[in-house]
Amino acid sequence: MAAPIPSPPAFPLPAAGAPVAPPYGDMAAALVQYVVLRGDLARPPRSWPLGAVVAQGCHAALAAAHAYREHPDTGAYLELGGAMRTVVLEAPDEAALAALAQTLRQHRIDHRVWTEHPEDIPTCLALRPYPKDQVHQHLKGLKLLK
Repeated sequence: MAAPIPSPPAFPLPAAGAPVAPPYGDMAAALVQYVVLRGDLARPPRSWPLGAVVAQGCHAALAAAHAYREHPDTGAYLELGGAMRTVVLEAPDEAALAALAQTLRQHRIDHRVWTEHPEDIPTCLALRPYPKDQVHQHLKGLKLLK
């Protein structure tokens, strides 16, 4: 039996060896994906290992990129390859993460909340890639994750 033919990618890939030009020119360089992790997960009483906390951010970032894979900004961001810019911020606790998610919904900012199962604990949220100036005002109260 012949192998199934894979679906074409959502965004056309350049020919081998062809230079890759972001579809928005210099604007693509301004695209950023924000990931917001709960800081309390790594502190007592939870004290999750660093790797477990990092995994939550990875899950959320991939979930957002997948959910919005057809959006032109997501495609342009992924085309940047090693030049992709991701900013990891900290929400102090679950209530702060939930409040941020509500604010983002109210302003129609595309994002995904990652919930760890089977514990059913919201751990992180990630926005799809956006031009920084479109979303920064909703995140400016958060600090970089340390």
